[in-house]
Amino acid sequence: MYDQTTLDLVRLTLTTVLVISAPILLAGMIVGLIISLIQSVTSIQDQTLTFVPKIAIMIIVAAMLLPWVAQRLIEFTVDRLLLF
Repeated sequence: MYDQTTLDLVRLTLTTVLVISAPILLAGMIVGLIISLIQSVTSIQDQTLTFVPKIAIMIIVAAMLLPWVAQRLIEFTVDRLLLF
């Protein structure tokens, strides 16, 4: 029913998105875990205390990885253009 080339392109696109987003999400998850542990120890239960540092770290990691992300996207695009 579906063309195999289309399915392969969707699969490769999703894999590329996962590879690109994994370091940023992992950084946010680690910071969230550390802050949650600190909150548990100190009994501070403020919701904004976890939100602001996670967003800040994720933005910093995304900015640091921008050249790597751009390179992955360029490679993906060039490889896909050569297939068609």
